[in-house]
Amino acid sequence: MSPKHEAANTSVVGVRFEYVDEVLGVSEPRLSWQVGTDDPGWRQTAYEIERDGDTVERVASEAQVLVPWPFEPLGSRTRVRVRIRVACGGQWSDWSDPATAETGLLRPEDWTARFITPRDHGALDAPAPELLRTFTVRPGVASARLYATAHGLYTASLNASRIGDQVLAPGWTSYRHRLRYQTYDVTGLLREGENTLAAVLGNGWYRGYLGWWGARAHYGDRLALLAQLEIRYRDGTVDVIGTDEDWRARDSAILADDLYNGQRTDLRHAPGAATGKVEVLSTREAPLDRLVAPVGPPVRVTEVLPAVEVLQSPSGRTLVDFGQNVVGWVRLRVRGATGGQEVTVRHAEVLEDGELCTRPLRTADATDSYLLTEADELILEPSFTFHGFRYAEITGMTGLRPEDLQAVVTGSELRRTGWFSCSDPELTQFHENVVRSTLGNFLDVPTDCPQRDERMGWTGDIQIFAPTAAFLFDTAGFLSNWLRDLTADQHADGAVPWVIPDVLGTEVPAAAAWGDAAAVVPWVLHERYGDVGVLERQYASARAWVDKAASLTTGGVWAEGFQFGDWLDPAAPPDDPFAARTPPDVVATACLARCADLVARTARVLSRTEDAATYATLANRTRQAFTRAFVTEAGRILGDSPTAYAIALEWDLLPTAGQRTAAGDRLADLVRTNGFHIATGFVGTPLMTDALTNAGHPELAHRLLLSKTCPSWLYPVTMGATSVWERWDSMLPDGTVNPGQMTSFNHYALGAVADWMHRTVAGLAPAEPGYRRITVRPQPPGTLTHASARHLTPYGEASVSWRRADGRFHLEVVVPPGASASVYLPGGEHSPESVSHGTSRWATDDPDARERSRVTTVRELIDDRAHWDEAVRIFAEHGVPATALAHRLEPFLNVPLHRLPALMNSVIFAGKGHRAATELNERITNEPPPDSDR
Repeated sequence: MSPKHEAANTSVVGVRFEYVDEVLGVSEPRLSWQVGTDDPGWRQTAYEIERDGDTVERVASEAQVLVPWPFEPLGSRTRVRVRIRVACGGQWSDWSDPATAETGLLRPEDWTARFITPRDHGALDAPAPELLRTFTVRPGVASARLYATAHGLYTASLNASRIGDQVLAPGWTSYRHRLRYQTYDVTGLLREGENTLAAVLGNGWYRGYLGWWGARAHYGDRLALLAQLEIRYRDGTVDVIGTDEDWRARDSAILADDLYNGQRTDLRHAPGAATGKVEVLSTREAPLDRLVAPVGPPVRVTEVLPAVEVLQSPSGRTLVDFGQNVVGWVRLRVRGATGGQEVTVRHAEVLEDGELCTRPLRTADATDSYLLTEADELILEPSFTFHGFRYAEITGMTGLRPEDLQAVVTGSELRRTGWFSCSDPELTQFHENVVRSTLGNFLDVPTDCPQRDERMGWTGDIQIFAPTAAFLFDTAGFLSNWLRDLTADQHADGAVPWVIPDVLGTEVPAAAAWGDAAAVVPWVLHERYGDVGVLERQYASARAWVDKAASLTTGGVWAEGFQFGDWLDPAAPPDDPFAARTPPDVVATACLARCADLVARTARVLSRTEDAATYATLANRTRQAFTRAFVTEAGRILGDSPTAYAIALEWDLLPTAGQRTAAGDRLADLVRTNGFHIATGFVGTPLMTDALTNAGHPELAHRLLLSKTCPSWLYPVTMGATSVWERWDSMLPDGTVNPGQMTSFNHYALGAVADWMHRTVAGLAPAEPGYRRITVRPQPPGTLTHASARHLTPYGEASVSWRRADGRFHLEVVVPPGASASVYLPGGEHSPESVSHGTSRWATDDPDARERSRVTTVRELIDDRAHWDEAVRIFAEHGVPATALAHRLEPFLNVPLHRLPALMNSVIFAGKGHRAATELNERITNEPPPDSDR
């Protein structure tokens, strides 16, 4: 007899249109929802969608994520309300609460306004212009919407009240192809009679400095505004006030503004009459068909942090510490301001020798300054810039107190969806640093860093970090928007620019791992959010990139032309980040094989059978070329580097089981003999822990992750870092900044290991797109007593938490309705257990509590954490550093441990290591070493 499913126990929540919570830019928005139920046997078999209280469509389906719009397409300016209910068999839930959305202007012909630019104001080095229009409002207003965008940045006001809370609007897109407009509900700001609509324009990405080569006005040298205010009255009439020749211009109080250099503001400025004329730009100069509504979140103030400390530098300067590396600006309160007083705020991420360290900013001034008017109290903050900083230097005022300062944190308003914690406070802090670097660099585009003269959407950085970002935050809309710009800026031959939006130009050559973003990022979005639409939309782009890369090969090997390679390998000198251990040919050919495989998989999802076969063949052919050119029969890979083995293992480039085993063992030995220090750059870093784990060496992966000396993931934490660094040694152990020209202290790329922490340390991973099925497989290190991960999947919250107690391993798993999980208990003796939604718990013997085997060889010595730590301590007392010790032991890993004293004496340390080795041998083996020459 089938169980009865009570409708009263089931509810529909979290109804969403696409990935936005504001204005829709599509006429047929996909819908998603989540289900709450306490019925363990509940399964959705059908759903109904009600539109505007009268039209209902029923669909027999289990789908609840991004389901197709079942009604007629929506028109522009349409407000829609939907409710959803779901069924299990014949039992229906109650209707959800209504979810509402409104479409924007979907067609170019919806715009009657035109772009306007001031004639006599707003020149390149002139004050920021303000454009104004006065108009009359009749009685009986029902609603009012402002649609606005700009060439440059804009802040709009109505009757001197700021419109909306977005900052740095309209953001940065590939302006020549796509320009976002914003929609504001301004009904409450209107008043009967005379009203004034105004907007101040800033340089932003459109006209400000972009890049380290000192260029500005990349997109044009004239600022412009497009604004269309539509006022609907209760009698059904509509007034439209759009930008046209009737607007006027004047100077604002902002004397200069730039994203890199900062903002200069004169608070003494008294705005004069707006008498400057404007010019209407032609549709050829400013086409309307590139206007699009946002598909991701806006940039807003996301947090306001108080100052932690006001201190004096050795040179007597006033410094402020905000306690963490953030992105935004300083809000400063000045008491008793005098007319003409100038206050200056300089920003930097770190101090060096107690002073503000601005060298890593390169040519970016990162300085805000203010000319004050006389007042009892003033609040100072910029509006058209942002900085990456932890510290600020304040000049021009005395008596500064911490309560006078705040760090205004800005970024794309991403919904937090992922959390991790564990018993190691430094590892937990590292994860928080990853979170902070994501927030700091996801400012409208996924930037490389937020502080120096760069701040660009580097493709290589995001393609390695996308899985981590998609766990921590709802990045679906954010990255979908960025991918649209990637397609727009992709070269005609399929090459992908290094940065998106592209400001480097068509002369930039194709580069493996960087161009791979075209194939990798859409696949990540599909895997993490269950979005087939993004694969369909980006398919041509991904295929074009693979075709371009394949055209650059000879005999299947990509061996010529420019490559970044394994960028920022810690072995590379500070002034040559290209000088990696792994040959660039190895990296490039491996990347082509991987991307061809991803395009083949994408084609299969999209039912493009012929393409799937074509790209699967290309992937196999490239794998074979990789093996012929770079791999020996014994499994050694050219370069003999950790990155070479990691990419070969993780991207399935080795044809035989023997080669795969040998490569995994060689990778493990390289980690051992490097003293568990990381030895990879951008390409290898996100693969290392997975490669070790999948090769049967999870404990070595944990040892690598938990190492605390440089270079390692936790080394910056020991140095007080609150964000992820660009280089493993952005700050040297003595507190000085890396001498390389390119050094950032807020750079998310090396934090990509956090995805492995979620999936393997805690044990929460997607097994099917959108987490429809979840893999729970914690592989805990012996040094942790507990860990947990929690993620808001498209189906609802999933979590895994485990703890050790009294020789037992306790595991708790939460699965949301609509999803299921395969649970693997540690130890590997059991087949996975399949569970449906709800909370499940297990307790089993802790595999780490089992009696360990006796240490008999040098390799086993290194693998035994306690004994190795003892070895490191003993040899350190005799002047042998850990890295040197591990490296010199590399040829002797299989040697019996009792032979170590003789080796240390006669081979490795030329007579200087015998005493230390003898002491170590006696402590570990409890037996005297054999006689040896001393």
